[in-house]
Amino acid sequence: MDVFFKLGRIFFGIFSSVGEIVLFFFDCLKYSILDKFYPKIFLQHLIKIGYNSLPVVGLTSIFTGMVLALQSYTGFSRFSAESAIPNVVVLSITRELAPVLAGLMVAGRSGAAIAAEIGTMKVTEQIDALKTLSTNPYNYLFIPRILAGIVSLPFLVFVGDIIGVFGGYLICTEVLNFNPVVYLQNTYNFVQFLDIFSGLVKACVFGFIISLMGCYHGFNAKGGAQGVGLSTTYSVVSSSILILLTNYILTSFFFDL
Repeated sequence: MDVFFKLGRIFFGIFSSVGEIVLFFFDCLKYSILDKFYPKIFLQHLIKIGYNSLPVVGLTSIFTGMVLALQSYTGFSRFSAESAIPNVVVLSITRELAPVLAGLMVAGRSGAAIAAEIGTMKVTEQIDALKTLSTNPYNYLFIPRILAGIVSLPFLVFVGDIIGVFGGYLICTEVLNFNPVVYLQNTYNFVQFLDIFSGLVKACVFGFIISLMGCYHGFNAKGGAQGVGLSTTYSVVSSSILILLTNYILTSFFFDL
């Protein structure tokens, strides 16, 4: 019976957390419609989440494109199918690797920062101080960050698409002796609008997940510095898992075979 009791407690905790996250989201949605919006704070977080994340996303994308080109050449050269490398690189980058890797990088960088910042405000009672000043914490703290995450991730992924494809181009033309014109022509002819569009839609969803998880876990931080550390960890872990889960769901939706 102890086993069933522990399993029941685990499942109860999971569903309780899911319910709290859903209620938190609906509260954010409600106050975004009914209460004041702070454009200056939104722009500040747009810069923090989007512009400041460009270096790490760019480096991740270019090295991913380089490695993908090398690994594709290793496999395809055994079947004399080297001409398919540009197609594989551009599809892999635009559909999957750029949105997923950008999401994971931003979750580790900006999602953790959001949770730590809000968690610190929670345990030091700064959020309670906002309420006493008649400032809604949902409009002042959460909604600008969530909107900034939704808006900034597609731009990061679009830049990651370009840099990742360029990384593959660089390796193929400079190391593997591909013809640059033929490589670019194959890339242009093979990629479709749906490939890029699906990655940008994924980026919007991932940006929402990252910012929502950061705000939620930060808002529910307890117990001083240790609680802030736990909320930061929970934010990154939950964001990463949800990114991988929703990536599969969205891929099945866009490319249902």
